[in-house]
Amino acid sequence: MRYEADTLDYLAILQESRKLAEAGCTRTVRVALLADFATQHLSMVLKVLFARNGTAVEIYEAGYDSIDTEILDPGSGLYEFQPRFVVILQASEKLKSRLYGTADRPAFANQFVDRVAGLWVSLKRNSTATVIQGNFVLPSDRAFGNYEAKNPGSAGSVFAEINRGLVMAARQANNVLLCDIDYLAAEVGRRNWFDDPLWAMAKSPCRLDYLPLLGQAIADIALSAVGSFVKCVVLDLDNTLWGGVIGDDGLAGIVLGDFDEGEAFVAFQSFLLELKRRGIILAVVSKNEQSNALLPFQQHPKMVLREEDISVFIANWDNKADNIRVVQRILNIGFDSMVFLDDNPFERGLVREFLPDVIVPELPEDPCLYLKAVAALNLFETASYSNADSQRPGQYRQEAQRELAKQVFTDIGDYLRSLEMKIRVERFTPFNLPRIAQLIQRSNQFNLTTRRLGEAECEAMMNDHANWLPLTVTLSDKYGDYGLISVAILKLGEHAVEIDTYLMSCRVLRRGVEQYVMNTIFAAAADRGASLVTGRYLRSAKNDMVSAFYAGFGFEK
Repeated sequence: MRYEADTLDYLAILQESRKLAEAGCTRTVRVALLADFATQHLSMVLKVLFARNGTAVEIYEAGYDSIDTEILDPGSGLYEFQPRFVVILQASEKLKSRLYGTADRPAFANQFVDRVAGLWVSLKRNSTATVIQGNFVLPSDRAFGNYEAKNPGSAGSVFAEINRGLVMAARQANNVLLCDIDYLAAEVGRRNWFDDPLWAMAKSPCRLDYLPLLGQAIADIALSAVGSFVKCVVLDLDNTLWGGVIGDDGLAGIVLGDFDEGEAFVAFQSFLLELKRRGIILAVVSKNEQSNALLPFQQHPKMVLREEDISVFIANWDNKADNIRVVQRILNIGFDSMVFLDDNPFERGLVREFLPDVIVPELPEDPCLYLKAVAALNLFETASYSNADSQRPGQYRQEAQRELAKQVFTDIGDYLRSLEMKIRVERFTPFNLPRIAQLIQRSNQFNLTTRRLGEAECEAMMNDHANWLPLTVTLSDKYGDYGLISVAILKLGEHAVEIDTYLMSCRVLRRGVEQYVMNTIFAAAADRGASLVTGRYLRSAKNDMVSAFYAGFGFEK
């Protein structure tokens, strides 16, 4: 995730790189860096930024301007390196020089996109790596002025068509993620992004001051693909979602509306609702009476967020660190996947002190700057999206209702029977591939090996009936549909079946799902005439909860 701007200082990162310690890193990622410009400085930046997120990175730097030869040669150093990610970056200056020598410029855009998409296909043929493809910063020099966009042969138009073409091609390629470099340049101004003397002298794609922005964007994408991302935003209410104190000012007295600070709070809530629609869970932790805290959600005409948008709603007078622990327990997610937003510096400091893994950004004093401050941190990077994501907050709200219902039962068996659960196990399907890859990338605690597989790798297993039996598990009960909650990938041998990957959403722990799936695995092994079922547990920083999983089913170590 993105750090505050002052931590993305190039000179500070350079100093940090000279004493970089990776001893505290809990995982290692292999990244191949392919570019038509010099990558030495970027490589250094990436190592520091990955390490800040607890990840050691091994980098393969291809030769200068050797993108095509590395990808098209099956015997190249790229494939020998076996990267998890292949980063492809191309300089706008190089593209512009090629374009200026081309007669048919509109055709140039299509041909260029087709060539890049062909490289993705070649890469997929020889590797299971995920591609991180950069787009192009639009030229700041405009030969046609404001007519640039209207003329299909102008450099600006061709660049825009290429960027659009890359987007459309990437939507059809399940092994490609996009890095929007043009957005980064627009943030600081395209004229500021370029450094013409540095390009002429050292072939740097941008000013060194902005190289950390590019490095952070690449790191954000890669880290989200290997399971480091935000799942939940925990919100304060008074002076965070509206101005004033609901308990003192009443419904008519809080600031929320179409003017001044009221409009800023509406905009902030609208952004939070967008996060909820894309699958981020919203929770409330407020020092308030429950009835007062709920009142704006239920009755205020300018309130964007409503009660049903909040998966867990806690309003009492306990300290917020303890209440966030309650939210974490109900949702069963890691503290490091939670963001806490509160206008009060004391409350932010308290949560940082007692829950150091929770992300607690600084909020400006002016509510008009809340949205800008939170959005600038890029906390919500994702490597995938499916329709199931938009349903997740509702599923967690249902889970909170289940937790409350559990309190009326004294026998867990009676409670489980009351849920009227229905389970389905089936082979991977093309329809489920995005959700499968997403679950594999995101599951940390109930994950026996924490192997991160991309959508392309899952697709290959799905189509290989001779060697793999990849299974998905879906679950529903009387409260609603959990959706796809578990993945078990079986490697088929002549006399043995190996449980290559087994993971499950912690939302369904202690429901009997583990037992049902294991019975299914042994039934599949018996159908094949296998005499042995094996499994593997690889310890990670977060999966101690399943360290005795196989022993619990009678496996011998």
